Amino acid sequence: MTYYFAKTVSGSFEDVIERVTAALKDEGFGVLTEIDVSATMKKKLDKDFRPYRILGACNPQMAWQALQAEDKIGVMLPCNVIVQQIANDEVEVAAVDPVASMSAVGNDSLAGIAADVRDRLQKVIEGL
Repeated sequence: MTYYFAKTVSGSFEDVIERVTAALKDEGFGVLTEIDVSATMKKKLDKDFRPYRILGACNPQMAWQALQAEDKIGVMLPCNVIVQQIANDEVEVAAVDPVASMSAVGNDSLAGIAADVRDRLQKVIEGL
């Protein structure tokens, strides 16, 4: 079982981030966190790294359901979506597969929630 799904799209890095953020919103997700990995690597290690951002996406209703089913599930929230430059006009977008990650928890009541989140995240990725 793979732990993510991804798609390569054309466009500028910043444009793709805007498109991903809008698509997530259409599926009921907000971006709670945004980590600029390339800036962090430069600042902390003085290393250059390609444009790479981690977006922490959360659907509040689904997060609520998951927290009701498993109080420690917050260690796996929010759902991470990465956006990384792979060529001049090519950007890869990848999202965690919550079914894969939550299967490690061993709580069957999370299965339906994880499947719903996966379906929505896949729709975001495929729609780009």
